[in-house]
Amino acid sequence: MLFSAFILGLISSLHCVGMCGPIAMMLPVDHKNETKKVIQILTYHLGRLTAYASIGLVFGLVGRGFFLAGLQQKMSIFIGIIMIIVVLIPEKKLANYNFSKPIYKIIAKVKSNLGAQFKNKSFKSLFTIGLLNGFLPCGMVYVALFGAIAMQSAGFGVLYMLLFGIGTMPLMTIVVYINSLLKLPFRNKIQKAIPYVTVVIGVLFILRGLGLGIPYISPSNMSLFVQQTPNCH
Repeated sequence: MLFSAFILGLISSLHCVGMCGPIAMMLPVDHKNETKKVIQILTYHLGRLTAYASIGLVFGLVGRGFFLAGLQQKMSIFIGIIMIIVVLIPEKKLANYNFSKPIYKIIAKVKSNLGAQFKNKSFKSLFTIGLLNGFLPCGMVYVALFGAIAMQSAGFGVLYMLLFGIGTMPLMTIVVYINSLLKLPFRNKIQKAIPYVTVVIGVLFILRGLGLGIPYISPSNMSLFVQQTPNCH
């Protein structure tokens, strides 16, 4: 399941290029010093990973609550179904609903602070740009957060989101060097693969919740539940 986080991040990075690519291209990095440039880009990614880890911790704690309540198995199935349903609903229909409206003021403030950081080339600013970037609304991050909830602990929730973030790093780094990757035809080709990958990950979550006893994919019910009576031999 943790491996699925990296794959989701890797595939969905094309979506990230469309949404956050302009931010990566505008990073105030030193184009004359290649070594410094690499370190600056990594600092930006570190900020993003810190944001993902933070929200992974919160949603991992939520998942831990479900686990302790004995609901982790049902929650895993529910999350898998939600992932698949989100893919099946036409994007235009989803666009009619502004899920970020309740926190619009917070998002506006984040965007404002993000813009101010581009005026400074310090490592602190680059880290802050990555951090704020990680907190911006993103459909694929929401999908990854479903995965973090399905984890059995806060630690695994953090790890799930970290692996998702690491999966987005290669393409987001290349974008800084090669702007041609933003061309629409190339982006559309990979974009078509995202729904299929999301469905596969959704199916994996459903199988995990069913507890079919399949090693690594669908562990038995015993490993998914908190037993009231110790299972001792």
